[in-house]
Amino acid sequence: MGEVVRLKASDGHELDGYVARPAGEPVAGLVVVQEIFGVNAHIRSVADGWAKDGFLAVAPALFDRVERGVDLQYSGADMEKARSFIPKLNMEKSLMDVAAALQWVRAQTGKKCGVVGYCFGGSLAWLASTRQKADAAVGYYGGQIARHLGESPECPVMLHFGKLDKHIPQTDVDAIEQAHPEVRVFRYEADHGFNCDARASYDAASAKVARERSLEFFRKQLGAE
Repeated sequence: MGEVVRLKASDGHELDGYVARPAGEPVAGLVVVQEIFGVNAHIRSVADGWAKDGFLAVAPALFDRVERGVDLQYSGADMEKARSFIPKLNMEKSLMDVAAALQWVRAQTGKKCGVVGYCFGGSLAWLASTRQKADAAVGYYGGQIARHLGESPECPVMLHFGKLDKHIPQTDVDAIEQAHPEVRVFRYEADHGFNCDARASYDAASAKVARERSLEFFRKQLGAE
């Protein structure tokens, strides 16, 4: 069972952060960045999973700037509500909130800290690598990464995309690979959201391989081996 802490962004905004602690001394810190469904049961379980692997994980509640306590499912009215948040999101302010989580987890561990993000969070993970001096970043199906190809990562980055993704054209993934050959990009025979076991698009085989690659990457880059 995790806990909730209060984070403070550089503009004074206070937001919640779901924290999952490892059983022993953390091997490193990790910021887990949400999809457009809030810090819901799935994202909390993702943070819990990283904690089981030894990381002190914190998932900042990015929607607290719009509405607190957002915890949505992946269908029906919840899906429509999730989509309604999209025009309300401010990327720069969301990055402030990610930075607040980075600052908090670094202070807690005194060790290197990575960022892993999913969907909306995947794009933020990319920008955390270019603007916030994260020590490593992993992005899952970040749809806005291709819009920021002029920015160069300042840390090692790994990206995961689905070949069957209806939201992210393969031409965007091609452009990412061409602009940043130093970034490790993997494609899977899967759709958008393939890592989320609460979605119809979940692909267990792809999720497993992507998770194994991400864990190995973070252990190496964050000195957790």
